[in-house]
Amino acid sequence: MTEWRPVVAAVAGALLLAGCTSGADGGGKKGSARSASGSDGAGSSASADGADPSASAAAAAEDEPYTMVEELAPRTRSEAVALVRGLTPRADNFGSGFRKAQPYESDPGEWAVLDEDCVWQRQPLPDTALASLTRQFELPVSEGKGPVQVSMTVTVHTDTTAARRDMAVSLEEALRCPNQRLNATEQVRGLYSRADPFSEARNGVTDDDLIESGELLVDGIEGALPFDWFKYRLGPVTVAATDRIGAGHTDEEATRIASQVAQGVAYTAAEIDSIGRNTARDGAEGKDSSDDSEARDE
Repeated sequence: MTEWRPVVAAVAGALLLAGCTSGADGGGKKGSARSASGSDGAGSSASADGADPSASAAAAAEDEPYTMVEELAPRTRSEAVALVRGLTPRADNFGSGFRKAQPYESDPGEWAVLDEDCVWQRQPLPDTALASLTRQFELPVSEGKGPVQVSMTVTVHTDTTAARRDMAVSLEEALRCPNQRLNATEQVRGLYSRADPFSEARNGVTDDDLIESGELLVDGIEGALPFDWFKYRLGPVTVAATDRIGAGHTDEEATRIASQVAQGVAYTAAEIDSIGRNTARDGAEGKDSSDDSEARDE
């Protein structure tokens, strides 16, 4: 098994930083909570025990992960496809110089499955998943440094239990297949995985997270290259990304790139969280729940 690269510490910083930034809608879900909880405003009212109730509420809000409430999540395949296609990840979320790759999007009716021979295959979605969309980004060759390829996949599961099982399966796969064939010319060896639920260790963003690291072997390229995989769960939705870091990048550069990719995935998590909160706000303002229910049952 390969040695665990310094990417873990870098990703820890990325996750904590993402947890302190505003959501995709600019609402400042995490950052404003931290500022409020640290405020000593003279006009605040104190409770009997001397605590500031507004500060306590803000602190509680800060403790909430980015998530998608199951009751607000898509319930049909058409709704799920609309959600994943409606997300708007920017290429530069993963770092300066990134751009959309070609092909850019996958078929949302398929996903990648690791078979019994530890080879990744595209297969139709199972009954436990509604939609799964992969988008490709790249940092082109520059000054003798090989390209960096990022694949990000958002999957909408039928419910939170199915998403939890998917996270568990992903964790188990690194144990079952520490060496994996990605495609005809690429394979990964020595995969090491680590998972954390919200509020533990590195995870300051989502309900659960998973990080894997290993070595990428590419036909025609001498030596091993860095490979990282990040996966976050937000209720019944999972967001995953891999990075393939080309030759010529130093260890420090590879660690920085991995941290940027992790933060880029967190931006998409924030956007999903924002969609869920906006849906909840629509309901609070009197949206006709019966009409919404009929639309979901189509």
